[in-house]
Amino acid sequence: METFLHETPWIVWVIFSPLIGAMAAFLFPRRAGFLGCVSTALTAGAMIGLLWQILQFGPQRYEIGGWGAPLGVDLYADGLSAVMLLAAALVGAGVTVYATGYFTNGSRNTASFWPLWLWLWTAMNALFLSADVFNIYVTLELLCLSAVALVALSGTADALTGAMRYLLVSLLGSLSYLLGVALFYGAHGTLDIHLLGALTEPSPSEWVATGLMTAGLLIKSALFPLHFWLPPAHAAAPAPVSALLSALVVKASYYVLLRLWLEVFPLSPPMAGQLLGALGAAAIFWGSFKALRQSRLKLLVAYSTVAQLGYLFLAFPLAATLAAATAWGGALLFVVSHALAKAAMFLAAGNILRSVGHDRIAELKGAQHSATLSWIAFAVAGISIIGLPPSGGFAAKWLLLQASFSSGQWWWLIPIAGGGLLAAAYVFRVVALAFERTDVSITHAAVRRRMEWTALSFSVAAVLLGLATQQVIVLLETGDPFAPVGESPP
Repeated sequence: METFLHETPWIVWVIFSPLIGAMAAFLFPRRAGFLGCVSTALTAGAMIGLLWQILQFGPQRYEIGGWGAPLGVDLYADGLSAVMLLAAALVGAGVTVYATGYFTNGSRNTASFWPLWLWLWTAMNALFLSADVFNIYVTLELLCLSAVALVALSGTADALTGAMRYLLVSLLGSLSYLLGVALFYGAHGTLDIHLLGALTEPSPSEWVATGLMTAGLLIKSALFPLHFWLPPAHAAAPAPVSALLSALVVKASYYVLLRLWLEVFPLSPPMAGQLLGALGAAAIFWGSFKALRQSRLKLLVAYSTVAQLGYLFLAFPLAATLAAATAWGGALLFVVSHALAKAAMFLAAGNILRSVGHDRIAELKGAQHSATLSWIAFAVAGISIIGLPPSGGFAAKWLLLQASFSSGQWWWLIPIAGGGLLAAAYVFRVVALAFERTDVSITHAAVRRRMEWTALSFSVAAVLLGLATQQVIVLLETGDPFAPVGESPP
């Protein structure tokens, strides 16, 4: 058995399992839901196999077609990519279960959702395993096209408008990224991340390339003030799609930026990190302020995503200090905790919308009797979003605070703590209203139990993640992706 686990190329099957499922779901639309569940199980199994290999033998590298870098395209998995793959597997499995109850069998949306979702999962896994900056561009484009199609799935005017805006902005970001790739290739004749990391030197062309690639990825990550496309797209999409976009898709661009920042852009000036941190702090306050002013529940959760993404960029100004590993650990733990909590919130909001028939916050007074488990899930997920112990959100913010004080940059305490207070305000605003006593009876429809339990499971997992902080940090350290350039394993 151990020989089988060791010799099987799980790094390939993590990509091919959802790809085969996507093609099968497209060819057999009447069995798309069943095929999607089978593909999810196979992908999760391949992920477990790859995780075992990483923990037992360290980082895994696979040369596609036997051609290694710089001529060929390599797949590479270390602790950093393993954490992202694990987050995708957890959220993907839950969304698959939820979607079997959300989409009606035989409907047009059902036939379209499954191949698009599995294709998106394929592109995302391929991106997390790519060791080549051009291959990352290809997977980013595939991810974008799948996400845009999923946003437009309902066919409403708001969905189509949000999808078109998302498409145009994403293409702009891709073009900027691709121009930077071309400059790096012209300067060094290779696109492999590890080789580029060893070859980069301070020069005008490389500063321009770094700026272009960073700008393109910031657009795709929806960092303030480039976030304007995110709330309309997330709010107009079906509930499982909104959960995927907020929990995973925007994190893919952040992962690429982090990977390049650690290996290809190590010569970036400290002021660049400070700028990203300042934009992150602005995102926390602006997104929270907008969330407080929303009249619709899904828009509130969407603007909360804008705010929460800001925390991820607070690690950048700490990257040039001795506290870098702690800061990156906090940021990556925040990626996972936010993915679970925000997936719970969007799925719970979808359940409430389906039960009550609308998501207008002012008219949700006393609505806890409809989709009760979903309201509980929303409140429990809020524990991690606010950053209350013992949640994953609390552990992530604590690590960021430790890095801030140990590096002497105490002023980052203001957005970290202030964002938590503002999050408490908009979460409690909704929960208090829903659980307020009222004599008005709200008509509600039944919601399938699997949909409610999925949302509740995500929220509980986000809270319990805080108890597994050490295990996540140990996994992140596999391959030492946060080591100075030149010290990482090849």
